[in-house]
Amino acid sequence: MADVAALAGVSGQTVSRVVNGSPRVDPATRARVEAAMAELDYRPHRAARALRTGRSQTIGLVAATLATVGNSRMLQAVADAAASRGYALVVVTLGAAGSIGEAFVQLREQGVDGAIVLNEATRLVQDAAIPAELALVVVDAPPGSAFGGAARVGVVETDHAGGARAAVEHLFALGHSTVHHIAGPEGSFAAAERERGWRDALAEAGVEAPEVVHGDWSSASGFVASASLPVDATAVFAANDQMALGALRALTEAGRRVPDDISVVGFDDIADAADYRPPLTTVRQDFDTLGERALALLVASIETDAEPAFETVPAPLVVRSSTARP
Repeated sequence: MADVAALAGVSGQTVSRVVNGSPRVDPATRARVEAAMAELDYRPHRAARALRTGRSQTIGLVAATLATVGNSRMLQAVADAAASRGYALVVVTLGAAGSIGEAFVQLREQGVDGAIVLNEATRLVQDAAIPAELALVVVDAPPGSAFGGAARVGVVETDHAGGARAAVEHLFALGHSTVHHIAGPEGSFAAAERERGWRDALAEAGVEAPEVVHGDWSSASGFVASASLPVDATAVFAANDQMALGALRALTEAGRRVPDDISVVGFDDIADAADYRPPLTTVRQDFDTLGERALALLVASIETDAEPAFETVPAPLVVRSSTARP
């Protein structure tokens, strides 16, 4: 840093401000310092910075599994957001750690400043012993969750119920008399919220809810669940796009045309949803925004001791060709 300061003709403090992204540097000086950094191939030394600041500039991410599309998309989003803010990322899955408590132990041993807990793993945090010094943000959890009494827990969630409600209202607007539901696994917060939105829309329309069939997020489970749909069903809302894909295959093999005989709606708007046959009407889950907001809340807690916050990310309906009038 002293070499950069000498080459740029500034103080070491000015170089430090540039490195840390401080706005208290005029553009011309910043450009001169950045040019000197490039010429000298200067890189901040993470371990040395940790000794000086008491922070490692490293965060953890805890997931039940990375095999699901939603969790892998969230991992990518958090990794990109962390890199853009100069943070390294350590990932722990519950399959490897064995328990949420052990996952926290592993993260603390690696000196992380805070952690993000994803989706299905969040319900386990309720009963876990959270290290007092660990800043935490969970993705998808109800407001007011206790989280073991920890004071530094922020929450970011998708508006699962609102998105599901919009999907069902779309099908009712097309003229369908009821909407069947292939739900996610029991115990999943996201699945429960999507089912709640489906039930709310049916209740508002004065329609009794049909029996729910549960899948496990996989397309194979959507295929199997579709066998339970009544032969006269004209509309089905699947709790994710993978299960909707399985339903499309099962319905086609049963001789039912989508959307001529039955309409299908999914949830997530994964990258391939527009290439399903037919292109899938679905609810878009904005994984990039979820990752950015989760990272922003965590960094605010780490760097400024900000009060934990609760944020909801909208989930709009994307209408394609898999839905039509009955």
